[in-house]
Amino acid sequence: MLLRDVRLDDVDAYRRMRCDPVMMAELGGPLPVDGIAAKVERDVRAVAADVHWIKMIVPDPADPGTVAGSVALWPNDVDGTLESEIGWMVLPEFQRRGLAKQATRTMLELARDDGRWGRVHAHPAVTNAASNAVCRALGFTLLGETSVTFADRVLRSNRWMIDTARRPTQAEPAGAGFESGGAPEDVSGKLPGSG
Repeated sequence: MLLRDVRLDDVDAYRRMRCDPVMMAELGGPLPVDGIAAKVERDVRAVAADVHWIKMIVPDPADPGTVAGSVALWPNDVDGTLESEIGWMVLPEFQRRGLAKQATRTMLELARDDGRWGRVHAHPAVTNAASNAVCRALGFTLLGETSVTFADRVLRSNRWMIDTARRPTQAEPAGAGFESGGAPEDVSGKLPGSG
């Protein structure tokens, strides 16, 4: 697996992830197709400005044209406080392969190395067993339930947090805090809004 920055030609992958009722079941339902190309353009600009990290999940580096989903890390204003937030989506035909967990772990390791993201939050729906399992498997701490707004929809979510500023001790392996585990896999965490 490899992660690469979102590109303008990722419109079809965005449509499949954001406009499909199955993919968006935990996020309030599908988004309208007509806004997706503009959303990709905004995301490409945000990545170029190094404000958001939006990575496309490529399951096989030998086949860079095949996208399995995405993982994103972005600053989010929560009641006037800037927080870091992470979210992921994996298309149905690529689920249950560990890609969401692997991609999220890789993004968290990049965030740790970068040093600016600090405490990273994830907000999967309370009913999204797969994404909550990814958080649990990677060592996030469950802070409780909360309401979040995504694409003008209020969702009941779990609030998870992991501190990417924490460095492992000498007794811990380099990936400590981003645990692996045999938890169930994939569907979607909360991704940046469609605005």
